Amino acid sequence: MSDALINGLAGAGGGIIAQLITYPLQTVNTRQQTDRDPKKTKRKLGTIEQMCQVVKHEGWERLYGGLTPSLVGTAASQGVYYYFYQVFRNKAETAALKRFNKGNGDGTVGMFSSLLVAAISGCVNVMLTNPIWVVVTRMQTYRKASIKEKPTRSLSNVSEDDVQIAAVEPPPFGTGHAVQEVYDEAGILGFWKGVFPTLIMVSNPSIQFMLYETLLKKLKARRASSVKGKTGVTALEVFLLGAVAKLGATVVTYPLLVVKARQVTDGDKKLQYKGTLDAILKMIRYEGFYGFYKGMSTKIVQSVLAAAVLFMIKEELVKGARLLLTSNAVSINKGKRPP
Repeated sequence: MSDALINGLAGAGGGIIAQLITYPLQTVNTRQQTDRDPKKTKRKLGTIEQMCQVVKHEGWERLYGGLTPSLVGTAASQGVYYYFYQVFRNKAETAALKRFNKGNGDGTVGMFSSLLVAAISGCVNVMLTNPIWVVVTRMQTYRKASIKEKPTRSLSNVSEDDVQIAAVEPPPFGTGHAVQEVYDEAGILGFWKGVFPTLIMVSNPSIQFMLYETLLKKLKARRASSVKGKTGVTALEVFLLGAVAKLGATVVTYPLLVVKARQVTDGDKKLQYKGTLDAILKMIRYEGFYGFYKGMSTKIVQSVLAAAVLFMIKEELVKGARLLLTSNAVSINKGKRPP
């Protein structure tokens, strides 16, 4: 099994576990990003309060709306990304060693090369998996309609506050419904809605991996100088490095996430967007620059936690797979030795 395939499978496994842990936060964050209230008539809800509102009015299952395609998307995205990242990084490392043998550089992949490798891998990933995420976003932002219940008492004895809002129970909104809805609205190209800001968003994992690889290299170098020959890192250290790297990347690129989410969901017809530039201009006009940072605190908690868990589990899975393959190879070689 190639090293790239090991990293791809480990990334898919780590991504699935991270997604399961943080999915309710992701659902709430997507709703915060796509909420359109230019007149600011709604009271701003905190993350926990909004989660409680979803559970109260729509049920627990809505916090996990779109989970199945999201897990498929996560496994595909992380698997594709880590596979191609390792393929391109191996090529970058080979090139760095060749330069070192010619007397140039230190033989390691530099910050710019790490950024380039991550960016190319991200572009391949986006073009292959964007349709999955369009469907997931549509399912996450689907809301049950609400109507006012008819009061059972005389209207003279019922105040306006006594009229309760009840959720109408529509047919289940599944993956098939979301796919059909997207196709009916824009055809096949609808599944690549928001692909332009998504390609720009490749800068997020690129910055993340650049920071992660740079911090990891510095940590290993410091450890090697203090403890001769020892360059290993613990699962907790990988968790913390992944969290710091994702925090930096999220803060820099969050406005693009909001623009992307807005383009793949329904909203007020007056605020429908014709493209990325139109979305940016309308958001500035109707909501101000604040609109680009809606739900940022929720996103930081969700994405930083998810990235930290993903990095930790992925690295442990890679270590385990390499150890297992090495043990099997040794056992096979021993079995082939002549008596």
